[in-house]
Amino acid sequence: MTLEWREQLSVGNDLIDSDHKYLIEIINQATAGMKNRDRTVFAAAYDNLARYSKVHFSREEQVAAAVGYPGASNLHDSHEDLLKKLDLVGLETGDEWTETYIKDFSIFLRDWLINHVIKEDLLMKPFMNKFSPRFDPR
Repeated sequence: MTLEWREQLSVGNDLIDSDHKYLIEIINQATAGMKNRDRTVFAAAYDNLARYSKVHFSREEQVAAAVGYPGASNLHDSHEDLLKKLDLVGLETGDEWTETYIKDFSIFLRDWLINHVIKEDLLMKPFMNKFSPRFDPR
């Protein structure tokens, strides 16, 4: 199942929304690599996902603090938990990719991102809306 960006996922900040769009692309690449049993494509996408997630989470924490989001201090712990889950799942990726494993892994990646955006990031939207969508605290 390919992930697609939907406007309902927008937090109202171009930096964060662009990151989320790119993370969706990476997840789709990882899923495609796995479905095609192409370990090179999968490994490159998975490594990119792990690296870029750290960049994104740092940026998201910075933006959340700058817009006065009261839950900003909790974001770091949540992000660390998400990175640990991603690392654990990556370590569990064995040599045998059954259809069930591929499906479960794809669902994990989708849920990993979408649940985070819906359950946590969208809570920032009312605070983001007080600023221009182009707001960049860097």
